[in-house]
Amino acid sequence: MARLPPAVAAVRVAVRRSLADLPGGGTVLVACSGGPDSLALAAAAGFVAPRAGLRAGLVTVDHGLQPGSAARAAELAGWATAAGLAPVEVATVTVGAAGGPEAAARAARYAALDEVADRYDATVLLGHTRDDQAETVLLALARGAGPRGVAGMPAVRGRYRRPLLGLPRATTIAACDQLGLAPWQDPHNTDPAYARSRLRSALGELESLLGKGFRSNLARTAELVAADSELLDEQAGALLSTVDKDDGLVVAELAAAPRALRTRALHAYARRLGAPGTDLTAGHVAALDALLTDWHGQGPVYLPGAITVRRGDGRLTPPLPRV
Repeated sequence: MARLPPAVAAVRVAVRRSLADLPGGGTVLVACSGGPDSLALAAAAGFVAPRAGLRAGLVTVDHGLQPGSAARAAELAGWATAAGLAPVEVATVTVGAAGGPEAAARAARYAALDEVADRYDATVLLGHTRDDQAETVLLALARGAGPRGVAGMPAVRGRYRRPLLGLPRATTIAACDQLGLAPWQDPHNTDPAYARSRLRSALGELESLLGKGFRSNLARTAELVAADSELLDEQAGALLSTVDKDDGLVVAELAAAPRALRTRALHAYARRLGAPGTDLTAGHVAALDALLTDWHGQGPVYLPGAITVRRGDGRLTPPLPRV
């Protein structure tokens, strides 16, 4: 029996571990752009999932941002069908402008993935690698995003899983080569108009200065920070449950809590009131915290989603219900 090529084996092992806790009979959908990461993931899922009692399918999102995108999506869908993946779907989306081109494309993509996954009650596999994680951490540091940003992308969040976070991009490229697959090279990945593309170029220079373990160290940092953040989030949730009364948050109890827990509790409180997570900033949370720790009679804090939080009678109170 021929020995399995090492990169193919590495990707299959990563997928097998990621799917190990899923009950048999379910469906996994690979979100595939046709690039080397998601193409290697799709090939591995098509092999691993049936052996785990799961159905493996594929969904590719056509953003319509480049000439020939519809034809490429159709070609990828044809490959997936011939490879035995099912269901296979092409989701065509219209990309808006909110938040800039990268954020708008991402929002449209995830909305499409959610819609398809809902129809099949499916788990969605994403092809992000260790290199993507390193880029995410570095972007978060540059933007001053704090622990949540530095924690990077989780391996599992809701229906989404990232089996390849522990593997370098070089492994997925090698796997495609070893399987005879010809991945699509997205020109946006080298377009300096996109922040992540510029960072990808800079990462190579940083690695030459700081050593070959630079990307791995960034990814490991994300893993360590994520573990700490998970524990702090649990403790902050318990704190919020304690101070959240019918008439608002108890100021004295919340103000006495350590800042790391207090600000997390306030972030969770804002989300609970309906503030969109994508629009809720550190500045909003800092303003809420000032109502606790730097109170001098200031007015209310205005949160995204037309939400107002004010202090009065020893409480932080949410918006009054509309009559």
